[in-house]
Amino acid sequence: MLLSFLQLLAISSLVAAAPSRRANHVVHERRSVEPRNWMKSRRVDPYKVLPLRIGLAQQNLEQLEELLMTISHPDSPSFGQHWSPERVAEHFAPSEDTISTVKDWLTTEGFRGDRIRVSPSKGWIDVNATVSEIEALLSAEYHVYTHPSGHEQISCESYSLPDHIREHVELIKPTVHFLHRIPEGPALHKRDNATKLGAPSKFNGPKTNGTVVAASTPFPISTCDQFIVPDCLRELYEIDYKPKVPEKNSYGIVEFTPQAYLGNDLDIFFGLFSHDQEHKRPDLVSIDGGVVQTAFQDFSFNGESDLDLEYAMTLVNPTKIKLLQTGDLVEGAGFDNWLDAVDKSFCTFDGGDVPGEDGIYPDPAPGGFNHPESCGIIKPPHVVSISYGQDEDGLSVHYAKRQCHEYGKLGMMGSTVLYASGDFGVGGFGGFCPNGGVQFNPDFPASCPFVTAVGATQITPGKTVQDPEVACETVITSGGGFSTIFPMPEYQEHAVKKYLQNNPPPYTAAQYSNSGKVRAFPDLSANGANYVVAVDGQLDLVFGTSASAPVVGSIITLINDARLAHDKGPIGFINPLIYQDKFSDLFNDITSGSNPGCNTNGFTTAVGWDPVTGVGTPNLSKLLTAWVDL
Repeated sequence: MLLSFLQLLAISSLVAAAPSRRANHVVHERRSVEPRNWMKSRRVDPYKVLPLRIGLAQQNLEQLEELLMTISHPDSPSFGQHWSPERVAEHFAPSEDTISTVKDWLTTEGFRGDRIRVSPSKGWIDVNATVSEIEALLSAEYHVYTHPSGHEQISCESYSLPDHIREHVELIKPTVHFLHRIPEGPALHKRDNATKLGAPSKFNGPKTNGTVVAASTPFPISTCDQFIVPDCLRELYEIDYKPKVPEKNSYGIVEFTPQAYLGNDLDIFFGLFSHDQEHKRPDLVSIDGGVVQTAFQDFSFNGESDLDLEYAMTLVNPTKIKLLQTGDLVEGAGFDNWLDAVDKSFCTFDGGDVPGEDGIYPDPAPGGFNHPESCGIIKPPHVVSISYGQDEDGLSVHYAKRQCHEYGKLGMMGSTVLYASGDFGVGGFGGFCPNGGVQFNPDFPASCPFVTAVGATQITPGKTVQDPEVACETVITSGGGFSTIFPMPEYQEHAVKKYLQNNPPPYTAAQYSNSGKVRAFPDLSANGANYVVAVDGQLDLVFGTSASAPVVGSIITLINDARLAHDKGPIGFINPLIYQDKFSDLFNDITSGSNPGCNTNGFTTAVGWDPVTGVGTPNLSKLLTAWVDL
């Protein structure tokens, strides 16, 4: 049917006009940095329907740090009295006033009641709306951004809300959220969302220097400066404990599809270092269609998962590892997807995660996971290790804070959540530094105060496991620094202020957050250089905080086993413990090295905590003595 001249004119005006901010609207979120290497190519079709998700303001979040300290500080009479998921959900759920206020606003703006849905957790309101409706509602303007590779994303630069609504809304998506990274390597699917965390890239995941190690190579302790194998870690960190109640314990490793282990790789590794585990596999927890794919095989697809599982499974044997394989081959996944799976109160709807950041499910595409999102399908493991990250500079502050709060809630439930601190020193992904290469670029979620960030160390060439380690500066540099988003938590104030006073960094506020009042990381470290890993049928030398995180996770898992054997609960959120002066001798202090990046030498190590290696590396023997009876 032909359109009339007036209809064409109306459509033309709708496409061309940029919504102006209404008089009573206030900017709620603005993108912190413009996408690099992405071109704003065109306005989004005004009739395109988007799933608008409104994250409602939660109650009592101002209490979260205090409550977490109450059950995590060793001097608290409530130490270890973790909350149930139901209690956590109820305590922080949005108020009925918040829900009704936002619904009334939408109704006033012309959205019928049957279009407005409140999530079962009452944390989200969902409206499927056209782009033109959303632009009018939020005083926003949506564009398609195109990358030279051909990939596209939809985003707006800012959005606004009525002043009386802002206090009831944490964030709205999709809006300003934008994932900057683009992978290299073969395409997975003509509709592959290349910006997802598991997408292969020479910058993402562990690194290799190209060295292939002969399987016949002997690995005596005397060569740990060249080849890190499980026995090296046992010597370095006094890991001499056999699990007593593995059936009571739980340790989760998160991987994002298409990252996947190969069974043959595990068997090669176990054949060399853990014979009784040959042909054993982790327990697969498939999140949002997560699959251990074998169609794509090379280091960029298998290196991360092989590394994580080979070392974690060996160090905690016979404790079973739960592999939280997240995302299908079409959509992939982001951090919110695995959080949905372990805490149903974080879920939104049938796919309410952040487009561009997370996988959206159900996924009707051929080969996609065409089912509701995995919501609360598994109890939070006692320990979770994640070797993935993003740059703070590309995140919405509201998005980062909402996710960070979720990690705090997991801590209240008794989980230790570990994140690798990054492999580019003070720089971001691929060494990227904003503002002309000057500004340091912290890693998230490592910068969240409710996770434990793990940096990397190494044995100095020519030295032994008996000698002090140094900060890792071979192939990778330990990620660390000061957040641009999160304030300093109480538990690290003394240690960080002492470092800044005794070792003032020679940088300006234009380079890093130098107020002395922001979250500093990492919290602790472990070796991250020269790991012997079976990948794609051969032994590679591997480097990265991707190695450090699962090793620390294994040590905490062994501590939990000892506690469970004594009828204690899991240790939970460990940060208030590791910063205690009375526990400082439980860690091997690292006092040599730095984390260069952004055309600087980065920060330097020092006695006590530092923004390169944290409080140092753990000594399991000492930790067992001190922490089992807490």
